[in-house]
Amino acid sequence: MDRDTSSRRATAPAATARDAPKTPGARGAPAPAAADAPPDGIAYLDMLRGIVEGAAVGFAVLGTDLRYLYVNPHMARATGLPAAAYLGRTQHEVLPHIQRPDQVLRDVLHDGRPREAIVTGRTWVDSPYQVREWRCVYHRLVDGTGKVVGVAAVGLEISEPQQYVYELERAHRRLALLDSAASRIGTGTDVAGTCRELAEFVVPELADAAGVELTPPDTASARRTPTRLAAYATRPGLVTGLAALDARGELVGWPRATGTRRNLAAGRIWRRDAITVAQWRSLIPRWAPAQACLAARVHSVLLAPLVSDGRVLGILMLARAGDSAPFSNEDATVARELAARAARALDRAVRFEREHTMALELQRALLAEPGQLQRHGGVETTARYRPADDGSLIGGDWYDVLALPDGRTMLVIGDVMGHGVDAAVAMSHYRSTLRALALAGLSPRRILQHADRMVADSGFERVATCFLALGDSDVATLTYASAGHLPPVWLTPQGEMQLVPVPVGPPLGSGLGRYEQGVTPERGGVLLLYTDGLVERRGEDIDRGLARLTGLSLCPTDPLDKILDTVLAHLAAGSEDDIALLAARVVSG
Repeated sequence: MDRDTSSRRATAPAATARDAPKTPGARGAPAPAAADAPPDGIAYLDMLRGIVEGAAVGFAVLGTDLRYLYVNPHMARATGLPAAAYLGRTQHEVLPHIQRPDQVLRDVLHDGRPREAIVTGRTWVDSPYQVREWRCVYHRLVDGTGKVVGVAAVGLEISEPQQYVYELERAHRRLALLDSAASRIGTGTDVAGTCRELAEFVVPELADAAGVELTPPDTASARRTPTRLAAYATRPGLVTGLAALDARGELVGWPRATGTRRNLAAGRIWRRDAITVAQWRSLIPRWAPAQACLAARVHSVLLAPLVSDGRVLGILMLARAGDSAPFSNEDATVARELAARAARALDRAVRFEREHTMALELQRALLAEPGQLQRHGGVETTARYRPADDGSLIGGDWYDVLALPDGRTMLVIGDVMGHGVDAAVAMSHYRSTLRALALAGLSPRRILQHADRMVADSGFERVATCFLALGDSDVATLTYASAGHLPPVWLTPQGEMQLVPVPVGPPLGSGLGRYEQGVTPERGGVLLLYTDGLVERRGEDIDRGLARLTGLSLCPTDPLDKILDTVLAHLAAGSEDDIALLAARVVSG
């Protein structure tokens, strides 16, 4: 009976529920069955725990002291630490490489307003991402009495999409880097400046430190590939051993048997990461620079050969130190392209510098010794030659003084059109021709006329302006003629600066030479011959430059060296061309 009564009591509610009449406001819906009733508190918590522990997001609970009270399995797997390792500890203690905004958590505890934050860093699990990132939401936790007991944190990892964004940004920066290389490397014509621009260009965008080593000529057969450091750059606060490689001007060799040299000789990139002490000893022949690199925590090196037209001009050395990431394949690709572009600019600078040096040496070798006082048949002369201020132009300016067998003295000032080795060679040709004709005893106008015809007939394409004078101390006269050159200046015994009126003929080499000559008595004073670099300025009428020259206050009795130095001091500044000056004065006895 008791069993029947219990059975009836167990089934009665279900039956009553099915048969229950409709109640007002229920819209005809039956009352909920007992099976649809909300779970009790324990079942509800178990359901939530199952959701949290099975979720693919990180979940953690921290106390008011920001120490962990709970982490879910996903967070434990994602960070590489068991959940028990978190309990009672702060994030800094368990995840020291994660940057979490603790102040945000404190603000949540203070005012209860939920907040979001981005958390970045590295965990104890290897990751394919350069930087791991989580988007986290923080909520304040209170108990049934309203007491604040902690913070709940939910974090969704967004490393993959962020990595894609970083790669796009990095690719954009690399393309911008390569695009700007053309305008920032090789802006000048000197080798040292080009190397310096290259080293400074890659720091800090591509490397923490960079150096440019150049290969001296005629060393391809050496047992080592010698280089000499031409420039280096480092990011602020980083000390490296790059400068020590050339501390005493020594050549540094990369051994022939090493893979380093084979790669560089073949024009290939060489890269090494996580360099050990032993590897530093083999990489750098001298131990002192290697020690400096170790002290600076340099861990990765990338060497890119500077190759132009099949010739290895040198090496671009890149280094990363400290917390910087090792060089990647993408970095190597960028370095290779950058080195190729820089090599072309460097090759132009090397060729120009070689030509510049040859032209300057040739020009100076052919000129009369400047700065030294000389006497020829009673005529005292001295000269000056000054290259252009920027050193980038070597022209065909020349001067010459020749004592002739008949007692006369030939004075010449000239300027060949153009610059470089060709202009210097043309200057030598003109100089030799004028000397040969003067030794034949011809007058100035005949000398210029024959020189013009000889040069034109030879097919020489570089014309030249020239002023030629023959001084005869026996009769105290000066006979002169001009082939398109600026008129000389006479510094009279009274200290006046006067332009000498000269009949001007066409430049030498035109083949049209009809030259007239003038004769003036030599009454003392000083004759100044010069090239246009002294008085000509860009965008200015030549008359203004001549006015500056004739407006100088000079003493005719001063030594010729002092007179020329004074002229240069007042007029050479701002010149963009070479300057040649020749001063002559008749002396007694």
